[in-house]
Amino acid sequence: MTPPTLVLGVIGMDVHAVGNKILEYSFTNAGFKVINLGVMVTQEEFIHAAIETGAKAIIVSSLYGHGELDCRGLREKCVEMGIGDILLYVGGNLVVGKTSFAQVEKTFNNMGFDRIYPSGTPPETAVADLRCDLGLGDRPEKGGETGGEGKKQAPFRAGV
Repeated sequence: MTPPTLVLGVIGMDVHAVGNKILEYSFTNAGFKVINLGVMVTQEEFIHAAIETGAKAIIVSSLYGHGELDCRGLREKCVEMGIGDILLYVGGNLVVGKTSFAQVEKTFNNMGFDRIYPSGTPPETAVADLRCDLGLGDRPEKGGETGGEGKKQAPFRAGV
């Protein structure tokens, strides 16, 4: 069986590369085929790479605080390009200022992201979530880790 493909990168003008490499390593070791676009990736680059590779998920990382601005409209662009059902994960330091993670999570859920993780979440959390979301294994639900609209949420760190 061919391993599921995912597209990974750091969105916008963000150049934080260490967490991106840690995620690539973690997802690769978990058996996924990882297309790592690196840093300073546009929404269009994520989408085109996902289409070209038949990816099952797009994993967006942002550490410089402008993730909310950089990610706005990504789900809508995915829909326009015919991949509206692709899994969208985002993690890192996603907003500027002191905003509760509950509010950040709500904002990104409303933008169409399936999983939202704060900076510092172990990569294994996202790996387990992705395996579950793709039907590749079970992930036990824990209290407080489910978000609105029935979408499961888990904290995410490691500079995603």
